[in-house]
Amino acid sequence: MTRQIIRTDSAPAAAAYSQAVRAGGLVFVSGQGPFDPASGQVVGSSIQEQTRQCLANVQAILAAAGSSLDQVVSATFILARDEDFAGLNEEWARWFPAAPPARQGARLPVRPGGMKVSVAVIAAA
Repeated sequence: MTRQIIRTDSAPAAAAYSQAVRAGGLVFVSGQGPFDPASGQVVGSSIQEQTRQCLANVQAILAAAGSSLDQVVSATFILARDEDFAGLNEEWARWFPAAPPARQGARLPVRPGGMKVSVAVIAAA
């Protein structure tokens, strides 16, 4: 199986991992925090703002891989606080209004720089 590493300046730089890998007809996007691609700073203080930035980063990486949010088949989100679940769902519905992907979630064990959420996806290539 051929693997292609995906990288774009339109999403935050990845240090010890790839932003995404395309293999086997799928694109595997690494967990994206709510970081501004240019400054590296957390964007937003609300869970909705941070979820929006995570999904914007995911969208940019998928575009660089020749895919899109419409092609997402599975998503994983990680929250810092249980009470942010409703706010995450509120923003999520704006990005996936019809036929949303399969999804699972967990709690975030650490919170670097005010980060409340991280999102990773698998999409058709």
